[in-house]
Amino acid sequence: MDTTQNRTQHLFCKKDATMEMARWYFDLISPFAYLHYHRLLPLRDRLEIQPVPVLFAGLLKHWGNKGPAEVPPKRLHTYQYCVWAAAQQNLPFHMPARHPFNSLAAQRLLVALGAPDQAVKSAFDFVYGDGRDPELDIAALCQRLGHADGDQLIAQPAVKQQLIANTEDAIASGVFGVSTLVVRGRIFWGSDTVPWASQFLDEPELFDQPGYREALASEFGVART
Repeated sequence: MDTTQNRTQHLFCKKDATMEMARWYFDLISPFAYLHYHRLLPLRDRLEIQPVPVLFAGLLKHWGNKGPAEVPPKRLHTYQYCVWAAAQQNLPFHMPARHPFNSLAAQRLLVALGAPDQAVKSAFDFVYGDGRDPELDIAALCQRLGHADGDQLIAQPAVKQQLIANTEDAIASGVFGVSTLVVRGRIFWGSDTVPWASQFLDEPELFDQPGYREALASEFGVART
């Protein structure tokens, strides 16, 4: 039987040292990132996926964007969609009592720990599996990740700077939202792009096909004033 426990154990199986690397940019603020994390399973036999904590707010500011939670009807639609999507993936899902929350401390904590898979999964389970608020319950999150001294880790200047650097690296790679998988310089944003990324691994020349080139050649039309 394909249980959640079996899938979770598979997520952390030992990887081949020669496996191709990919970077997965995420922020705990995004419930979609929780879904995406688990949907990456089919790619983990083919890629060594490195989780990279970033600040979603930094991406939004750079690109002049609004987050889903900043548009009232979109916010509610997003939350209820995630309930449905999690059920399709057989994942527990509970929205925290407050959302959006400030994810800065939690993201710094994951940076300080090196963002290993197990810590990232545990943090997502804390927020969306259990419905806990990582801003108000940061001490509990630190304990969940096995670090009672989390406050000291979070406060380190090098940790703060690394989170900024991670976000700047994401922006330089063209990342505009979370979560995003970057493979061979190609961007795959959101959990629904996992099959697309898989096809790209099978067909390295995929983006050279005429349809993709035509899409890039489309000129910018009407701009909002």
